[in-house]
This record gives sequence, structure tokens and C-alpha cells, in this order.
Amino acid sequence: MAIYKTTKQLTPPIAAYIAGLIDGEGTVTLCRKHKNEYRQLAVSISSTEKYLLDYVLEVVGTGKITSKKTIKTHHSPSFTYAIYNRQALSLLGSKRGS
Repeated sequence: MAIYKTTKQLTPPIAAYIAGLIDGEGTVTLCRKHKNEYRQLAVSISSTEKYLLDYVLEVVGTGKITSKKTIKTHHSPSFTYAIYNRQALSLLGSKRGS
């Protein structure tokens, strides 16, 4: 049986901050990574400020940051934090803090 990473317990202010980031710059969706798979819960936040996504990764404790391809030279480099399945459900669903 696989061992899954779990999200860290967040204080109410940090949970509210991450909720604001998801609401403003992110998405909550069901997606398929491959054609014949079931849909998976996905939470993602995109930003040109990598330090912001590094902070989210640090406080949540799981997920992944990827860089997006820059098509034109005048575009800023962009990054996406993404978390899937059980970890995404844990981030969205449970009460945080005490």
C-alpha cells in the first residue's frame, strides 16, 4: 500500500491567505492526466512570483511547483503550484488550526 504525504495543519490566518490565493489566482477543478483515467481533484495557483508559491509549498507541506513555458521574450517567467487527489481534498476540506 502506498504512503501518501499529508498536508500540514494550518493556522486560520494562513488557511485564509491560501484560500484567497486560490480564489484570486487559482483553480479548483477535476482533470484527467491521461485519456483513459478517472478524473482527479486538482487545486492550482499560478503566479510570476515564485517566492509566493514556495511559501505555499512550505506551509502546506505537499504539492509541486512547475514552470510554464515563456513563448515571447517580453513575457515574465510564470510558475504553477499544483496539488492533487487526497492532498487537495485535505487542503480544501478539513478544519484548520485549533
